[in-house]
Amino acid sequence: MSNLKELCSGLPLDPMPSNRGRDPSVPHAPVRTPNLTPEEERLALRNALRYFPPSHHNILAAEFAQELRQYGHIYMYRFCPRIHMRAYPIDQYPCRTRQAASIMLMIMNNLDHAVAQFPQELVTYGGNGQVFSNWAQFRLVMYYLSEMTEEQTLVMYSGHPAGLFPSLPSSPRAIITNGMVIPNYSSREQYEKMFALGVSMYGQMTAGSYCYIGPQGIVHGTMLTVLNAGRRYLGSDDLRGRVLVTSGLGGMSGAQAKAAVIAGCVGVIAEVDEVPLRKRHEQGWLMEVTSDIEHCIQRIREAKRSKTPLSLGYHGNVVDLWERLLTEYERTGELLVDLGSDQTSLHNPFSGGYYPAQLSLQQANQLMATDPARFKTVVHESLCRQVAAINKLSEAGMFFWDYGNAFLLEAQRAGAEVEKEGGGATEFRYPSYVQDIMGDIFSLGFGPFRWVCTSGDPHDLTLTDDIAATVLEEISANVTERVRQQYNDNIRWIREAGKHRMVVGSQARILYSDQKGRVCIALAINQAIADRRVSAPVVISRDHHDVSGTDSPFRETSNVYDGSAFCADMAVQNFVGDAFRGATWVSLHNGGGVGWGEVMNGGFGLLLDGTEEAAKRASLMLNWDVSNGVARRCWSGNSNAYETIQRTMEEQRQLRVTMPYPVQDEDILHDSPKARREMELHWRVSGGPYIVRILSLYDNMHQGRKCLVIVMECMEGGELFSGIQAKGDQAFTERGCVDSLRSTLTRARPSLQG
Repeated sequence: MSNLKELCSGLPLDPMPSNRGRDPSVPHAPVRTPNLTPEEERLALRNALRYFPPSHHNILAAEFAQELRQYGHIYMYRFCPRIHMRAYPIDQYPCRTRQAASIMLMIMNNLDHAVAQFPQELVTYGGNGQVFSNWAQFRLVMYYLSEMTEEQTLVMYSGHPAGLFPSLPSSPRAIITNGMVIPNYSSREQYEKMFALGVSMYGQMTAGSYCYIGPQGIVHGTMLTVLNAGRRYLGSDDLRGRVLVTSGLGGMSGAQAKAAVIAGCVGVIAEVDEVPLRKRHEQGWLMEVTSDIEHCIQRIREAKRSKTPLSLGYHGNVVDLWERLLTEYERTGELLVDLGSDQTSLHNPFSGGYYPAQLSLQQANQLMATDPARFKTVVHESLCRQVAAINKLSEAGMFFWDYGNAFLLEAQRAGAEVEKEGGGATEFRYPSYVQDIMGDIFSLGFGPFRWVCTSGDPHDLTLTDDIAATVLEEISANVTERVRQQYNDNIRWIREAGKHRMVVGSQARILYSDQKGRVCIALAINQAIADRRVSAPVVISRDHHDVSGTDSPFRETSNVYDGSAFCADMAVQNFVGDAFRGATWVSLHNGGGVGWGEVMNGGFGLLLDGTEEAAKRASLMLNWDVSNGVARRCWSGNSNAYETIQRTMEEQRQLRVTMPYPVQDEDILHDSPKARREMELHWRVSGGPYIVRILSLYDNMHQGRKCLVIVMECMEGGELFSGIQAKGDQAFTERGCVDSLRSTLTRARPSLQG
């Protein structure tokens, strides 16, 4: 067992540690299938060996080649440290600045065996959310951070530490980018190759940005989603006796069990892998476990009738559960499920993110490694079965929503019936939870703010909980009715947070809050550190899944309807803006949530140390970090965001946001020149050319009368001009133009130009 000083001394080369391979006592990532050519395999080895002097290449080359062939990636298991990986108190880290020590603490928390999904593969959550690509990178990063001064910045390229570069004390101590590839080369297949080559990495959201706080990180948001789903779909915030059926008990999805109980309902969560299921049960997040589907149905019925909050883990495939619930409804007429969703890792559907109902866990892991094409077909068949059952239960009265895990997107690609008739590119038969629930919360400026007490002392966490609750109670006395419900929900959450025993890993707390709440909480905690009521610095952060942090057309920005849902300016601007407004570290990722190539997202960490400088940084950065997203949502036409940014500008005179003017007369859109200009006509002029479309229209005067001149394109080439005279004050409507043109052009041939 090494210590922190040894861990931070760089790559151990003289002597090298023995190669113990994989630890059988921890879960491991599925085998990857990058399908490298022989030349690409040699390139992957060359890339891995460049971390080591040539004197070690003979030993390591064969070892790394074996890892690549056996696991589809070079993890460098030999260099996995023997230290107990956890968030040690900040003062135990060997360093020259506490800012660097705070990053070290957060990295080690992401790799804590109690926290990480596949700790030896450096995966924190989501099946492929990497902290680093290999263990050499981890050791080099810890070394650089221990040597760093406050005039240096660590630059991270998709897990690779490019080095320490000179910077200002006000600059971030780390700049992290993950998966930044040229957009035209961002397919899933290209990612698999780039990751195997060691040149890019999927950092999920808070995995590659070192800000994960265990499954607690999504509990509050999940609880708010369930609570507001009850209000929206069931017409009540009393969820006793109501049943939520979903899937997944991993790093993020594991929050569903705890959130269901806090919301007061019966949560039934299917999980095919017994390891995370037992882990959540042992941690107290899951109340009961069963592998008998008939017993599962019985417990649902009992809990529904007794109106007793329950979290029930079903060890089995969620497709089987959906089909069994449908069978029960068809047999008895009793609908046992009120609310439904899914949190399988469908951003990664063919590499362990989704297990098809036709195969056992072991069979699926084998097939995805030996016959990826066949496995993809089986996944698609399973998704179609799952959707078919959900559709029928939905028709019977269940309410289903997509949880932003690419469920509907992948189901659509599989050929399942999820299309919305007449829907746009981001619309499906079922809404995203952002479209129906969280989007309104984001537009009010509320999102998943969080903090970590670096002392590791539970007393500090209890004290900061109380500080946050007091701050919110004071603010809530002077907010609008629309905002007050959010404050009431969040005050209830933070007042009860301690009793729900949600800490896994670092002493951390998640709390949805708006701009004013975040700033005031941060300043109050910073003052408590200055007063020594809190014993050590506190890191503040947030999930990337927030007001401003993520552009994701199938999740975070799925309720942006001005055509910009596929644009990523907001997330990139947020990353840059946080960096020069005081963040201790910032990150920008391709992928996260919905998957590689589907999302752009970023986050930050900021160390509060009780100084006036920390207070200034927190105020400046947090105000920007929320206002950026509210301004974008306002510009897209969201009324909540419009009101929110208006109030913020009144409170902050230096903030000046470009505000949208609404179109008050929708009819002008249908009669606009652009709409008419794009109209394809396909008319044959009497004795003349074939008219293809209108090119342009403009008003003119002819013999003292208003006239609309119309320019048309002819199939034979050239352009045709015609005019329509108005009668009195007659307006030129689209229908009128069409009728008049048809009458004129099919009777007589106007002059042809060309």
